[in-house]
Amino acid sequence: MRLLGSNLACVRGGRQIFSGLSFAVAAGEALVVLGPNGAGKSSLLRLLAGLVTPAGGAVALEYGDPELTIGEQAHYLGHQDALKASLTVTENLSFWARYLGGGAGGDEVAAALSAVGLDGIGELPAAYLSAGQRRRLSIARLLAVRRPIWLLDEPTTALDVSAQARLSGFMRAHLSDGGLIVAAAHGPIGLEGAREMRLGSAA
Repeated sequence: MRLLGSNLACVRGGRQIFSGLSFAVAAGEALVVLGPNGAGKSSLLRLLAGLVTPAGGAVALEYGDPELTIGEQAHYLGHQDALKASLTVTENLSFWARYLGGGAGGDEVAAALSAVGLDGIGELPAAYLSAGQRRRLSIARLLAVRRPIWLLDEPTTALDVSAQARLSGFMRAHLSDGGLIVAAAHGPIGLEGAREMRLGSAA
């Protein structure tokens, strides 16, 4: 599998964010997109996820499932944790597992919550979670449903050192299993040796 961006351009609010952007990420590889606020890191991930239409160029996936869109083969972890406050931790993850179509049952959900350290609070409403716990619950979606492409926007936000180390382990395991990662970041995210692509400031 290989994710390709060819001469991509993005316009938001009538302003060109970036143009002429090309890259390729193969199975087992990670690409970390660096740059200041406003450079287009989040816009690029949303474009790859199919949430934003490119103003120019094209995104393609080689050797993926031809019956599915790129977005349907990807996990997109954005700035918003997308949790329903009135649902419990378990109910939130179960909803996402069903929505993402992975067929994940109770065992997969429980295993994912355990992996991110939330197994002891499964019955707690999401409204009571700290920012770090909310982020860990979002990360659990990556584990509960298998998808080969991970699009991660500032994935370490609100995570303490221990949770960052867990996330690093999840990412390395995903790459070892033949997955690929494109992550937007301001600094290191625990993927030493990953290729980097820097976006300039949008002037």
